[in-house]
Amino acid sequence: MTLPQIRFEIKHSLLSIVIFGLSVIPIIYLIRADNISLLPNTAFNIILGIIILTLWNEIHFYLVHRMMHSKFFMKRVHYIHHRSITPTVYSVYSFHWLEAVLLSTVPLTIAPFIPFSIMAIFIYPLASILLNYAGHCNYRFGHGKGESWMLFGTWHNQHHSKARKNYGFALNFMDKLFQKLKS
Repeated sequence: MTLPQIRFEIKHSLLSIVIFGLSVIPIIYLIRADNISLLPNTAFNIILGIIILTLWNEIHFYLVHRMMHSKFFMKRVHYIHHRSITPTVYSVYSFHWLEAVLLSTVPLTIAPFIPFSIMAIFIYPLASILLNYAGHCNYRFGHGKGESWMLFGTWHNQHHSKARKNYGFALNFMDKLFQKLKS
């Protein structure tokens, strides 16, 4: 990892973080316009909401990420993230601004249809950040063999080096589903 790579990643990450932060504005607007229903902030609703949002993120991320690997988006948008051949903690949010906008819409694309507690919506980004850092920290969790769900850092490293598989966020169930559909 070189200093120019770190600077490049930090520059793009800072812009992406601002975009992710601003993504709460449409949520607040839709809540105030009564287009998003909220559940009470009970422990059950908060935990269930974070779990649902995390699972929805897997689907949402996979679809956006597969689109980013089309020839058009890879050449113009997603190449920024893949400049980090070896993922680092600085590459976590090193995206083109358009990719950051698309990836920041996880709660916005589900909250109008499924009620959540407001705490789940606002705590969810912390879970996302922790999983994202784990996937980019260049550390192999678990025992390193087999189908352990703890291999997400390994899967993401493989994705950055080969860019042909492991399109999921932290889990690989969407990759497996689409492999089965292909065969």
